[in-house]
Amino acid sequence: MFDCLAGEIVVGAHALRLRTMMITLLVLTTLASLAVTSPVLPTQTWPPAFCNKLECPKYTTVKTTKDYEERIYKAAKWTSTIVSGMEYNPAVSEGFMKLFSYIEGNNKKKAVIPMTAPVATKVEHGQGPYCKTNFTVSFFVPFADQADPPQPSAADVFTNPLPQMTAFVKSFGGFAKEKDWTETAQALAESLDNATISYHKDFYYTAGYNSPFQLFDRHNEVWFIKAD
Repeated sequence: MFDCLAGEIVVGAHALRLRTMMITLLVLTTLASLAVTSPVLPTQTWPPAFCNKLECPKYTTVKTTKDYEERIYKAAKWTSTIVSGMEYNPAVSEGFMKLFSYIEGNNKKKAVIPMTAPVATKVEHGQGPYCKTNFTVSFFVPFADQADPPQPSAADVFTNPLPQMTAFVKSFGGFAKEKDWTETAQALAESLDNATISYHKDFYYTAGYNSPFQLFDRHNEVWFIKAD
């Protein structure tokens, strides 16, 4: 009798173990299925790695597609200057040097202001093939100075408050040439048109995040701004 009882206990233990294994397998299979079929929601870490530990404007990612990222930027102040020209690189270089002079102390407080990211440039093309383009080159104002940025000493440098805005962003790497900016803007515009998204077509922004001395892991963006 005891042998039968012992056998029943062993069989019962095996059955319990088998049921436990089956339940565990079912749970793991269900979780794996959910991981595959559930929508991938955008993650938000701050600051993004491509800011290279510099302060950069805060945004929330609304969604990410294979063609662009949709972001909502908070209202913020930038320091800007406008350069008119026929070519992107010389105009942006000129604007950059004016703004660099500002953060190096050419302001009413004689304050040295930390560098931020990105160097954002609003590109507004002229109406004809031989018309100059307006390039508004901007540095993001550090968070500590957002309430009261030091006033520029140069007449052609100004504080530029931008409202909250939704940006459609396309990124690419490497050392960006004018052709790269233009082709990326064209590709982004085509994607937005195909998606029947309303955006401002008369201008776009370029955003560069890296020093010219950074050879690898460079990050560049083109932004179109959502129309109301």
